Order: sequence, then C-alpha cells, then structure tokens
Amino acid sequence: MSSARSNSGFDASSPSDSQSGGSASPILETLVVFALVAIAQFLTGIVGLMGGLFVLAPPISTNPWTIVTSVYAHGSIGHIVSNSIALVIFGWPIARATTRFRFHTFFVVTGAIAGIAQVWVMGLFGTATPVLGASGAVFALLGYLIAGNRVSESIASRVAVPGWVTLLFFLALAAVVTIATAAPRVALVAHFIGFLLGLVAGRARVLHP
Repeated sequence: MSSARSNSGFDASSPSDSQSGGSASPILETLVVFALVAIAQFLTGIVGLMGGLFVLAPPISTNPWTIVTSVYAHGSIGHIVSNSIALVIFGWPIARATTRFRFHTFFVVTGAIAGIAQVWVMGLFGTATPVLGASGAVFALLGYLIAGNRVSESIASRVAVPGWVTLLFFLALAAVVTIATAAPRVALVAHFIGFLLGLVAGRARVLHP
C-alpha cells in the first residue's frame, strides 16, 4: 500500500483506501451527524424532550445516553457553525491519516470525557450546569494535531525529557489555550480536558495506523 505525507506532517493513505482510512469521509460524516442532531433537537424541543435526549446534565445516570448524544448537539446556530469550522480545520489532516473507526471513536470518547469532566468539576463548586456541544472533541483534535505531527515527533525524539516534565508542559499549554478561548457560557473545563487528552493521545500516536 502506497502512502504519502500530508502538509500537516501526518501520513495520508491513498484515496483508494476507503476501508482502512486515508479519507476525509469521517469529517463529512460528522458534519452530517451534526445536522441531523440539530434537526432532531428542533423537533424534540417542540414537545419538550430535547433536554432529556441531548443535554448532559447532573445526575448523569438519569439520562446516560446524553454522554454520547450531547457531543453532537449544539446550543445555537453560531455554536454549530464554529464547531463545524474548527472540525474541518483541525480534523481534516487527522482524518486523512487515520482510519474512519479510529477517528470517530476518538471524537466521541474525548468529547464524552470532556463533557463529563465539565459537569463533575463544576458540580464540586456547586455550579453544575447542563452542557452540550462538540467543543471538547474539537479541542482534542487540535491537541492531537499539535502533539502528533512529525515536527513535534522529531523534537521529542531528539530531546530527552522526563515524562513528568512533558505532562507539566501539556498541562500548562492546555491551560493557556483554555484561557485564550475563554468567553461567557463557554465550557472551559471541557476545553481544557479535551485539549489535554488530544496532546497525550498525539504524543502516544493513538490514531496512527
């Protein structure tokens, strides 16, 4: 099987490799899911069922399916548009370098963990609020893009750095990115956790075939 390097530093399989990966299909599929979920949110909202189906809220055990569905749901047109743009920018090179299964699994798992972390951490401060959106997963893609590209890998292979130093650097970088993207009603914990998960996953090359 022939392969080529993408400009982003990821290995991109040939377009004919539709089963194993090397395709932008996961991005398009995720965008379609965004759209379908948005329609479902509108329809279920008419009868008052939207929250129980798509919003992750404490106690999570009440509607456990929202751990997954909330990842693809959004609170407004602007919310879905911004996440869709970020998904295309950050996810495209990764989707071209990995398999469809790995991409979708990574997206939903990181998004779910980020959402749970947001609810749990805010609950510790007595301000637990419902969350929804793909921001955590999108930030995970950004983190992976930064830590998993060939430039980062080359630097890491040449510089001997203890694991704890790498972790501290990742934590600091995640904090900086989170603060830089802070805004009213933004799930900062989800952004932080998603980005951190992406950095760790990129360093471990979990999406590389």
